[in-house]
Amino acid sequence: MTTRVIIVDDQAMVRAGFAALLAAQSDIDVVGDAPDGVQGVALSRRTHPDVVLMDVRMPEMDGLAAARQLLAPPAGVTHRPKVLMLTTFDVDDYVYEALRAGASGFLLKDAPPADLISAVRVVAAGEALLAPSVTRRLIADFARSGPVPRKGRPALRLNGLTPRETEVLELIARGLSNQEIADALIVAEQTVKTHVSRVLAKLDLRDRAQAVIFAYESGLVAPGER
Repeated sequence: MTTRVIIVDDQAMVRAGFAALLAAQSDIDVVGDAPDGVQGVALSRRTHPDVVLMDVRMPEMDGLAAARQLLAPPAGVTHRPKVLMLTTFDVDDYVYEALRAGASGFLLKDAPPADLISAVRVVAAGEALLAPSVTRRLIADFARSGPVPRKGRPALRLNGLTPRETEVLELIARGLSNQEIADALIVAEQTVKTHVSRVLAKLDLRDRAQAVIFAYESGLVAPGER
């Protein structure tokens, strides 16, 4: 199955380079590119890509605003692509809000070519591109400047989890990988994967990225805690 991709970035060389790299893959089809968020949203509406590579900082409309339009479309628009944010820095100011808006993860612009190709495939498969090391950086950034956890409804949703599932969610939010969680709880990694799947299903979360955000907004984990 071929993954349809569009590239939205204000640098022509970046768009051309990414397009050439991805188009060389037999399972990826680059169906267009755009220089800003406004044109990117319009292009996505026309071409219905599976994945949108979205630069964070652009003129006219930045990547965050464009991602929100794509992931929370107006009435009558049913297509919702996966959005992979492209950033220049490890933790961009927009990353948290982008993930909260529904982006599937983020990738550094200077990442090796193999990482870009892998990222598109991972996101197209419906998984989050948020490695544990990246999660830890996101958490550190959140602890410095993240929004105040939201009490009430998110916190009430925690009641549907078992004690072990709650424990797993907390460890996810602290940036641990499945293997690290397995080591901490002295269980098999496959058992952890099962718990993670149940946590996501019960809380109606799409992926690990949303789980991290939910844990903070529900008050399960407080910024600055270890």
